[in-house]
Amino acid sequence: MLKRLNKEVIKNRFFLGIFLSLLSIACMDKKNTETKLSLSKTPMFSIESPMILHEGLKEGQTLYRKKGKIEKEIPVQSDGELFWFMSDFDVRDKSLTELYIKTGNPFLNQNIVTFTKSEQELHLKSEKTPLLSYRYKMNYPPPGVDSIYGKSAYVHPLLSPYGDTLTRIQPPDHYHHYGLWGPWTKTKIAGKGVDFWNLGSGQGTVLFKEVLSTYQGPLFAGFKVRQEHIDFRASPQNRSAFVEDLDIKTWHLNNQKNRYIVDYISKFSTPLEDGLLLEQYRYGGGLAMRFNERWKADNSKLLTSEGKDRLTADGTKARWCLISGESTDGKTTNGVLFLSHIENKSHPEPMRVWPIDANEGRGDMFFEFCPIRHQEWFLEKNKWNTLKYRLIVFEGTLTSEEAEAYWQSYVNPVTAKSVSD
Repeated sequence: MLKRLNKEVIKNRFFLGIFLSLLSIACMDKKNTETKLSLSKTPMFSIESPMILHEGLKEGQTLYRKKGKIEKEIPVQSDGELFWFMSDFDVRDKSLTELYIKTGNPFLNQNIVTFTKSEQELHLKSEKTPLLSYRYKMNYPPPGVDSIYGKSAYVHPLLSPYGDTLTRIQPPDHYHHYGLWGPWTKTKIAGKGVDFWNLGSGQGTVLFKEVLSTYQGPLFAGFKVRQEHIDFRASPQNRSAFVEDLDIKTWHLNNQKNRYIVDYISKFSTPLEDGLLLEQYRYGGGLAMRFNERWKADNSKLLTSEGKDRLTADGTKARWCLISGESTDGKTTNGVLFLSHIENKSHPEPMRVWPIDANEGRGDMFFEFCPIRHQEWFLEKNKWNTLKYRLIVFEGTLTSEEAEAYWQSYVNPVTAKSVSD
């Protein structure tokens, strides 16, 4: 009897041990399934802007936020180096929401922002809404105009969120203007001047060479292309004066149907033995945009981070420049906020802004961030240089406070880290 009782005690202890072990593992798993995150800073203004997830996600994990008992997954996308997410809540109010990483079904990487390729162009869309196109095939000017003005390697159209075309190409007053683009103007190669901007000079141009990569996902889509600055007067082996790898990316904003973000990153170098000099001049390189023909002196405006307007901005420096004008239907406005990255040469960056009475008094809108406006730039052989810009394309209005917040989030984005870090 006693022997049988001892066996039962031993048996019960054995099962109790297994139960306690499983309970311990379960508790340990539960503890490990949730990692609370903290934000690196409190944004100065509540705007939707890309944020960095410090260490990214492991397989089988997802990022989510919770408010009380309500949980909501947050899309995350990697650019190959960092993991990014977009807030759709007021991150300044810590009492309203908390961020976590947990084990479970990860967010399905739906391609909300997409890339497509047609016979002549690369296209980026958000939820099937066209955002911009990049021309990789040659586009020649209208009949009767010298074919020397033909060109590839530019963005057009850049569209407002509701479909207005914001860019213009081949205007009769400047057939060499192509939407959103950035050729260098006054350069010197082995002591001789070469102009890659003014196509009519016959000295040079910028042309598309190849697509390097494409990507799409729940947050952003884009492409990287190689462009070449061609020196027409050089020997065949030296015609490519320098190469440019242009990366263009569009971001989807969760709650802002009337806004989207474009990143424009230019990396370039010269293969020439003696390098290449980008001379000081009021035009050239950086990022330039010829705006649509409907915007004139009386229905468009400009404001810089330093408080300059259309009359005073030309030649000055700025962190950002906000340009807006009348919409096609005349009922509202739309426009572009241009942001210059703090790492760019000559930042805060000099600008070229057309006078308000330009083009026979019409006051057509032209804008450029021009890093060599006040000083030359020498490019050494095989040394890569980078210029980074961000555009906030919007419908309606965008305030100067929001413009500053977008710039702050661009140069120093909010980072989400585990609380234990």
